[in-house]
Amino acid sequence: MSTNVADYDFEAMLEETFREEPLERGDIVTGTVLMKDHQGLLVDIGMKMDGVVPKQDLDRLHTDVDFEVGDEVMVMISRLEDSDGNLLVSVSQALQVEDWLQAEKLMEDADTWEGTVAEANRGGLIMPFGNLRGFVPASHVIDLPRGLTEDERQDQLQSFVGKPITVKIIEVNRKRRRLVLSQREAMREHRAEIKEKFLDELQEGEVRKGIVSGLRDFGAFVDLGGADGLIHISELAWHRVHHPREIVNIGDNVEVYILSLDEEGKRIGLSLKRLQPNPWSEVDDLYHIGQLVLGEVTRVTQFGVFVRLEPGIEALLHSSQVGNPTVELEHYVRQGQHLLLRIISIEADRQRLGLSLKEVTEAERDNFAIEHGYEVDDITFYVPPYEAEDEEDDGGDDDDAVVESQTEEATV
Repeated sequence: MSTNVADYDFEAMLEETFREEPLERGDIVTGTVLMKDHQGLLVDIGMKMDGVVPKQDLDRLHTDVDFEVGDEVMVMISRLEDSDGNLLVSVSQALQVEDWLQAEKLMEDADTWEGTVAEANRGGLIMPFGNLRGFVPASHVIDLPRGLTEDERQDQLQSFVGKPITVKIIEVNRKRRRLVLSQREAMREHRAEIKEKFLDELQEGEVRKGIVSGLRDFGAFVDLGGADGLIHISELAWHRVHHPREIVNIGDNVEVYILSLDEEGKRIGLSLKRLQPNPWSEVDDLYHIGQLVLGEVTRVTQFGVFVRLEPGIEALLHSSQVGNPTVELEHYVRQGQHLLLRIISIEADRQRLGLSLKEVTEAERDNFAIEHGYEVDDITFYVPPYEAEDEEDDGGDDDDAVVESQTEEATV
């Protein structure tokens, strides 16, 4: 929230620093302008002697202030007596104290402030803050590209001169006269405010438009115009996705479904697939028990093989439906292999579909290949397991050879 100087009662704040007589150097008092000439001001500060404000002190003011006789003015006692016996007071130093107080209050309240850039140097930007000079380090300037040469960097910083920017005060040190500002922190806070307001407006189940702003192994980030949301990789499509770039690219315009809102963590969960028909809702219309289907092996596990029948439909070929139980599955099937299978169970409501390899005959494989224009050797079919009950075990070498032979036949 940007704050104006008028929001603070600095006179009341400065009363805490006021001391009763005798006054000392550094005290701040309120006086009335008695006279104004080319040499400065004469100010009645309620003492036997009037205070003198030299013209040099008025020239130090960064703000346009035009004092007139009768005006009330705050001054700081700078010298109780100069060589001519005058009581010297300073308007600029009193105003700086007021500015320090304002800066401290802004930092304490974590408010932002808007000012105009006056200068730029190698280190960053300089902004007048009342009668103080605030400094914005280059690392706290937004839109400053990385990898620039020294001259390019200086040109970029120089382009800010004369322009208003919003900053946040991140350091106030009166003793060292350091006033450090940050445009980056102000922007971060501004985005946080926008995001909080945006989150209040969002509703789960809504459909919003956005732009893909980033890709990670675990999903895609989408800029919704007020905050970024995440499409987890599992929500990009109904079928298995190995990397988000298979579905979207940075800069793509997308429509997304608001899946979840985490107000505490300020996270927005999105989905692309929820805006597409769930292929499992059509399973009963597409398949029936006993049907022969051609599928691609996606995963091989100890208990079975997962087979993709079409995008979004993965079925299970249980290990008991593959072949010889004494031979490990990887000897029969491998990832990427195409299998001719028979559907033996359908549970669409639970998104389950059971398959069998051993219930497909060689004749069915040949007929299927001919009917659908495949080469016979492109399709793997079941070869009945080797029956060894009638043969004596002579050490296993022959058995291993037979198993290896069967495996080669079963995986063409």
